Amino acid sequence: LYKQQVDYFRAVDFEFEGDASLLNNTSDTTSRIIEFVTSPNNPDCQLRKAVLNGPSVRTIHDHAYYWPHYSAIPAPADEDLMIFTISKLTGHAGTRFGWALVKDEAVYQRMLEYISMSELVTSKDTQLRALQLLKVVLEGDARQIFDFAFHRMRDRWEKLSKTLSTSKRFSLQVIAPQYCTFYQKVRGPSPAYAWLKCEREEDGDCTVVLRSANIIGREGTMFNTGSRYVRLSLLKRDDDFNFLLNMIKKLVSEEYRAENMGRLQSIIG
Repeated sequence: LYKQQVDYFRAVDFEFEGDASLLNNTSDTTSRIIEFVTSPNNPDCQLRKAVLNGPSVRTIHDHAYYWPHYSAIPAPADEDLMIFTISKLTGHAGTRFGWALVKDEAVYQRMLEYISMSELVTSKDTQLRALQLLKVVLEGDARQIFDFAFHRMRDRWEKLSKTLSTSKRFSLQVIAPQYCTFYQKVRGPSPAYAWLKCEREEDGDCTVVLRSANIIGREGTMFNTGSRYVRLSLLKRDDDFNFLLNMIKKLVSEEYRAENMGRLQSIIG
């Protein structure tokens, strides 16, 4: 998605270089580099750390999904520049409101100047809407939204994982249990997305395979990976998620029927 933005704006001052880890092998020490660290990562929901360092490197940590209902929180977020969005905190995607925590005052002033020039002013309606949402989040002990959302997301992940656990045609990303400082215990995964892979050689385009079963996801090529991957959103209303789960179950059932038919033909033959 970062590549799409760079390509769209056709910037002359910078270009998208892809996987930051590949730059560790370069001998160029003069180029200025900005590394985006998406943690948890979109689409595979894994926690990530910066891989580049040096005087010419600046790092932006995208913590859109760094909330207890999507991921274990191994430590409080404390990087030099971090960006967040209210849409992933409360689920109000249309609000279009985010914020940044910046330690370097000079960087903060440059960001402030850019925002004032590019947007003139943030919509007051948006600010009031975000303020009201945050007030609701902070009501009581401020844990209710996290507890509710965590259990809902964990339940969805467990149902989907169980459905696909016996499939040889499809697989999901593996997210290991991890200690969470918010819940003060080791907890299992509750990701925002399922990063599904088509394992069969003939299923080279997983998006096409899923669309044939009325399942729509983001193709892996959008995330700089192969076409065998598709991102499925678990951030849905219950009816939508249940429909997705039923379609996945149908695909797995068809896989079983095909395997059993093949065995039967082998026995008859």
